Amino acid sequence: MSQPTDIIQVIRRPHLRMKVRCFFIGWILICFQVRSQVHYMDTVQFILAGVKVPDHPRILLLKGEEKYIQQNIHSNRIWGQLHASMIHRCDSLLNLPTPERVLTGIRLLYVSRDCLFRLFHLSYAWRMTHDRKYFDRAEKELLAVCRFSDWHPQHYLDVAEMTTGVAIGYDWLYNDLSPGSRKLIREAILTKGVLTSYDTAYPSYRKWLSVTNNWNQVCNTGISFGALSIFEDDPSLAIKVINRSVASIDIPMKDCEPDGAFAEGYTYWGYGTTFNVLFLSAIEKIFKTDFGLGEQKGFLKTAAYLENMIAPSGKCFNYSDATEPSILQPAMFWFAKKEKDPSLLWKERDFLVSDSSIRTISDRLLPAIMIWGSGINMHDIREPKNRIWIGAGKNPVALIRTSWSDPDALYVGLKGGSPSVTHGHMDAGSFVMEADGVRWSMDLGMQDYTSLETKNVDLWSNGQDGQRWEVFRYRNDAHSTLTINNQLQRVDGYAAVSGSSKNPDFLEATTDISSLYKGQLISANRGIAICDKKYVLVRDEIETSDTITTVRWSMLTAAGVKITGANSAELDRNGRKLTIIVKGTNKVEMKTWATNPPPHDYDESNQGTATVGFEAHIPANSKASFNVFLLPGNIQADTKKNVLPLQQWSK
Repeated sequence: MSQPTDIIQVIRRPHLRMKVRCFFIGWILICFQVRSQVHYMDTVQFILAGVKVPDHPRILLLKGEEKYIQQNIHSNRIWGQLHASMIHRCDSLLNLPTPERVLTGIRLLYVSRDCLFRLFHLSYAWRMTHDRKYFDRAEKELLAVCRFSDWHPQHYLDVAEMTTGVAIGYDWLYNDLSPGSRKLIREAILTKGVLTSYDTAYPSYRKWLSVTNNWNQVCNTGISFGALSIFEDDPSLAIKVINRSVASIDIPMKDCEPDGAFAEGYTYWGYGTTFNVLFLSAIEKIFKTDFGLGEQKGFLKTAAYLENMIAPSGKCFNYSDATEPSILQPAMFWFAKKEKDPSLLWKERDFLVSDSSIRTISDRLLPAIMIWGSGINMHDIREPKNRIWIGAGKNPVALIRTSWSDPDALYVGLKGGSPSVTHGHMDAGSFVMEADGVRWSMDLGMQDYTSLETKNVDLWSNGQDGQRWEVFRYRNDAHSTLTINNQLQRVDGYAAVSGSSKNPDFLEATTDISSLYKGQLISANRGIAICDKKYVLVRDEIETSDTITTVRWSMLTAAGVKITGANSAELDRNGRKLTIIVKGTNKVEMKTWATNPPPHDYDESNQGTATVGFEAHIPANSKASFNVFLLPGNIQADTKKNVLPLQQWSK
């Protein structure tokens, strides 16, 4: 009789029994560690019983602090215009239908975010104007969502953002709410928000307590805001929640070490870090301390990362699950004050001056900027001094530019890291490049999750054979990096920034991407430099194993592409041009690859883009190098000049 499973065959083999035993022991230890960590978060004490907290309103903006915002509004035209824009948006909310509990795919998140937007803005308008129409509408919104059957804890971000909005509305409107409204809202915050984070029947609800990503920051903030808003009704529960959150949110904050690079990229920085700052701002206002969290050096440095991620065109370096437009980031104003460095707001000022603030994806949290920006003169901000910024960590980056003020400046963003990080792509070694106001090398960025999940794509299955890597936008052949023998990068690989130089005539950074091609190459290294402040050089050095290897060098672009020679191509966009010239130790074939239509019906359209580059066939057991010159406009370079090996770049 045959055995039904392979595991029985394995156990019968003595040399494999130990491996199986070690696997299960290791798994048990991991589970124990996670459980112990969560238990620690539930028992650690930063705040003791008997603490006195301010009366309502207490979250972010204490009673009477409206006057500081009013002073800013009346003394500075920029702040006055932003305030007027926010009030105008509140007026547009007055006659809209109240929210309904309708899921989009597996999420209530879109309803929760809309609720947060409405309640934060309307509550702000009420406190700043005392116009009853804003109060009445905010109360109507509160009562509507508090009558929902639940706030969808199956996807806990939904609960977190809903609780954040309801907590702010309840706290800021508290003194004028009727006893009946208070009771209904308070019970909803408690039962549909705070207590669900302790529901032992669904332990997966609490996985966010020990993760390093944005879920930790958003969920801890939302549940803490809920507890703070109803503090007087159950002080012991509120203290328990805040103690747990202080211990837990420390985890993603440490993830910014050592230099401030945020592993999940620009868009999720705007999400997770802004909620993180909301938490710090709230507890410091109430308890007169942030319990040392705000002194973490890596976390404080993350504002410089964010600022350097924005290119001269105003677009961000949108690696991983990010979108290309950069947006107004309210949290940057908190960092600028904390670091006493107004230059961190160089790009944020541009958003305010151009009124781009009304289009920001973070607009549901926009009222916070009026709190954190109080006292900042937007006309007295000097440009940053550095032209190159290097960040190590889980997803290292090198961000290089020739100018902060010239919209036509050269800009390069180089990414290392690993596909294994949360929201990661197979994009190690990838780069974006701008010149003459045009983004020549680009990234497709994220695809909307609902469009994939509704097609039953297992989006978060990110093992080497996971379905995530069947999505076109997530693969290395859809990025400006290398593809070897048409294979995927290794999920368990990692690329550090191995060197850099601040020489103004040769601003450069290098990265060792060898482990991303384990089993495909012996080694692979990439360097990118801005030369003489005029053009960009990309150098790749590879060593093959014992088989002939096909190297694909690709650059994703939205420009028109024309192959002009055996080793050259010309790109044109918006009346500007970029010349690509390839010099290497091996013969190359210049090529373009279509990005649209993508291979699957669930893939998002990539209309208006293409990939340009070359293929080269490298003999077994040999070394090869390629120098790719990216020459904007009529710039010329001596492409025959000997280019130093990467090991000598930073010397």
